[in-house]
Amino acid sequence: MTAVSETGARAERVLEAYRHCERVVREEARNFSYGIRLMPAPKRRAMSAIYAFARGIDDVGDGPEPACVRLDLLDRSRRRLQAVQDVLRRRADVSALEGHPVLTALADAAARYPIPLDAFGELIDGCEDDVRGADYETFDDLLRYCQRVAGTVGRLSLGVFGSEGRQRAEGLADSLGVALQLTNILRDMREDRLAGRIYIPAEDLKRFRCTLELDESGMFVDPPWRLNELIGFQAERARAWYAEGLRLLPLLDRRSAACTAAMAGIYRRLLEDIAARPEIALQTRASLPTWQKAVVAARALWGAER
Repeated sequence: MTAVSETGARAERVLEAYRHCERVVREEARNFSYGIRLMPAPKRRAMSAIYAFARGIDDVGDGPEPACVRLDLLDRSRRRLQAVQDVLRRRADVSALEGHPVLTALADAAARYPIPLDAFGELIDGCEDDVRGADYETFDDLLRYCQRVAGTVGRLSLGVFGSEGRQRAEGLADSLGVALQLTNILRDMREDRLAGRIYIPAEDLKRFRCTLELDESGMFVDPPWRLNELIGFQAERARAWYAEGLRLLPLLDRRSAACTAAMAGIYRRLLEDIAARPEIALQTRASLPTWQKAVVAARALWGAER
């Protein structure tokens, strides 16, 4: 094989690795996919690599395996992250990661954009907290968790977006990540409780005299009006974080702003649905219909192109 054909073969392997990541995003991170698809192709591929690797970490944290197995798998994720960083440090060919399409794509993306890969380590830390069954006594405790599992993804994405005033943008991206995670917590409230996890701070449960205990049928036993007040309080807190985080948009280029606005818009619409009808979070896993997500994404793109 000639040098030219070898180079072409390597390029095709990298493109196939990116295509794999894009499939992961479409199938496993549907809310985020509406925003990512608004990006130009190179940045769309890089964002897909970030989300595919993050999704793999998240799936381990939420997996059905015993805690000791999941902790071992998270440690393996750390080693894989280190392998990507080693390739970049040596300026080696990403084909050294062949057989791991997500790692191959992530290494190529990080060679093209200033992606702060160390942030993935914080994400793994947050998932380890999940596996070990961390308790959240105060909102400050929960905030640290949100910054680890969601704020980090905002900062990773910023490496692809680029921005004016990087330090300020990172803080705002972190705030937007917290808003998204607070929405996730309300969306998955019953599902998490069935899995033995509670993300509502204990101080808030005490304030609204709620226990989040379940009956034999898996439904909350607290009086509905107390639960509704609790959810309303959490929703108002999330709104404040959205208000702060969305100040990031003017610091981004048009397509990056559209991507961010679409993702945040879908989650914010979901938050408002839950706030208006708290029984959604109390009885099932809330979601938006596909057409609503498409409308939010289209409006975000239209707003960016004006």
